[in-house]
Formats: sequence, C-alpha cells, structure tokens
Amino acid sequence: TTFPFTSSDLTDDHGILYGVNMNNSGLVIFDRFSLENGNAVVFAKSGAGKSFTVKLEALRSMMMGIEIFIIDPENEYQRMAEAVGGAYVKLSLGSPTRINPFDLPQVIDTEEADNALRSNLITLHGLLRLMMGGAQIQMQGSGGVVAPALSPVEEADLDAALIETYARAGITNDPLTHMSPPPTIIDLYDTLLHMGGTGPQLAQRLRKYTNGTFAGIFSQPSNIDIDNPMVVFNIRDLEDELRPVAMYIVLNYIWNKTKSDQKKRMLIVDEAWQLMKYEDSANFMFSLAKRARKYNLGITTISQDVEDFMGSRMGRAIVSNSSMQILLKQSPSAVDVLGDVFKLTSEEKNRLSQFPVGQGLFFAGQSHVHIQVAASETETRLITTNPEQIRSMEQSKDINIE
Repeated sequence: TTFPFTSSDLTDDHGILYGVNMNNSGLVIFDRFSLENGNAVVFAKSGAGKSFTVKLEALRSMMMGIEIFIIDPENEYQRMAEAVGGAYVKLSLGSPTRINPFDLPQVIDTEEADNALRSNLITLHGLLRLMMGGAQIQMQGSGGVVAPALSPVEEADLDAALIETYARAGITNDPLTHMSPPPTIIDLYDTLLHMGGTGPQLAQRLRKYTNGTFAGIFSQPSNIDIDNPMVVFNIRDLEDELRPVAMYIVLNYIWNKTKSDQKKRMLIVDEAWQLMKYEDSANFMFSLAKRARKYNLGITTISQDVEDFMGSRMGRAIVSNSSMQILLKQSPSAVDVLGDVFKLTSEEKNRLSQFPVGQGLFFAGQSHVHIQVAASETETRLITTNPEQIRSMEQSKDINIE
C-alpha cells in the first residue's frame, strides 16, 4: 500500500530494455548474460511477434557491444542487417559463397588446440550422417529415432577415411599442422572411393555433394572471413533437403569463430525445429547450448512448431539449458505442452492463447512476468517486415516533412 509501484519485477541496473511489465507498468530491463547461462528460447505462433522481439533484442544488444550472428531461413533479417551496416551472407546453390566444414578453428588456448582436430572429427561425423540421410526423430511419442544413417562398420570406415583425408592434407593432432590448408568433402570422397570395406558405398552416398546436384556450396574451400558486429546467414533459397545441412555447417562455422576469437556474442537460430528433426543436428545444437557460456556466447533458439520442438528429447534439453524464455501467443495445442513444461497456472495458460501481438510471458531464471514488447518508431522502421506498418510509417514521415 505504501509503495504501490513496487512488486515482483525484472528490472536490473545493467542490461537492455525488453518491454513494459504489464503487472506493475514498470520496465523489464535485463542482462541475459547475468544468468546461469546466456541462452534463450522464444516460442510463438506465426504472426505473434517473435521475430520482431528477437530483432529488437539484437539491435539493443549491439549498442552494448555484443556481436550478433543470425541464421535466417525466411529473409526476415536483411533490412535490419543493412540498416546497421551488418554483413548479409546469402547461401544458395547459385551463390558464390562457400563454407568448408573441414576448416579448423585457429585457437590460442593450448588445451583447445590439442583437441581441435578430434573435436572437428566428431562434428563431421554428425554432419556426414545428416548428409547421408540422418536418423529422423519421431516428434510424437517418446522421442525415439528411425533406423540410424550408418551401421557400426560404416561408422568405423568413415572415421578412418576422415583421419586419412586430413593426414593427406598434412594435418594431424599436432596443433602446428593446423595452419595447413584443410581438405574438402571432395578429398574425403576420393579417400572413400579408393579404400576397402564400405568406403566405395559411402562415397556414392556423398556423390551428390561433390559432383552432383548439391556440388559446390559445401565442397570447396571457404571464401568468407567475416569481421562485423552483425552477420546474417540467409538460407531461404536453399532446397528443403539442404537446409538442415546448411544450418549445421553454419553453426559449426560460427562455433569455430567463437572459439578462435572469444567475445561476448549472441547466436540467433530462427526456425530451429528444422534442426530438431534430425538426431545428429539436434545433438549438435544441444552441445552448443551446453558449452556456450564458456565462450561468452548466448544462443537464442526460436520456433513456432512448439509440439515438434518439445516432442524431441534434445529440444526439451535445450529449453532446460536456457535461462531465459519468452512465450508469446500460442495455439491451443501448444499451450498445453508449454503449460506442463513451464508449470503455468490456468490463468497464464488462458492468457497465452489470447495475447495480442507483442505480449507474452518473460521468464528469467526463477522469475517471470507478463510483458509488452516496446520499440521506438526508429527501431520499428529498422526491424519490421510488416508491409502495412512500413507503408504507414512512410506516409507519416512524408506528412511530418511537409
């Protein structure tokens, strides 16, 4: 009664403004890196404002000196990237951009350097299983998987071929050899083709990536070296079959850069359910979420397919390893799933299906509030993709000028 504007809130001395606390009209100012980890998940149905919310956070985080990486599957981040002078990398079969998954991180830390090759070999195993028809996760039920992509014998032959392919390029476990030009998938294809056992059969399964339909984009030396506070990787024009592979390779590229040059960074993975469909990409995503804090990295995972995401064992694990969650308007079926995961009250579940655009529940650690995301007109101009909103603001600008 004495202090009518004081209540449970999420206002901190440091951090960025996320919006208005609808419980007490206070401001939600928070530093996600002050939590146990800097990871976040954002769930919302299409049109609820999830991309707007994430772009607003990215824009304000840049003002605090945080670098931003974004995997953009629907070309929603180009306007913002261009407005702030960011780098916009378009990945498609016809684009000149090339990323070689065999690249090794140039790390300074002795322990990291000693394990760099072994770590990348493990990552490549997961990637190659995905490229050869990765085990797809059954989203309903217990989260089991379909038959594995490779048999134990094929796994062993692939491991031997990877080690030999690096050795042919002069790269061994000795960190001093890691400055040599790395091999490519074409080199691995050649190694498999001329070895015994299941090597030739594995080579044929990789053929479409070396000299077939998908050749070029991931089978040649990397030609990008980005040093920019905001980098957007656009994968909209990639075929559906290539999207999970591309997301995996881009994640690994970002991860290697994070380990090589440690700064405070955010990685935004939009439509992350595409990674959750496959066991190997889901495991890789979880591995990054679990280890990100060590490298000053905060991962933002965004999805509108809540049931599919939460139906995956790794999806639930990623949520558990994210200290911040934002839940915007949901479909009725998704509300029940999220209600069980986040222990929502009946009133909160009722609100979750009826929130207007830009309103939702903001979780940080053990606290959560009802939030209204708030942006200035200038910020809205930079980040909105709503044609009507853009047209309305342009008309308003013309009137003000006159």
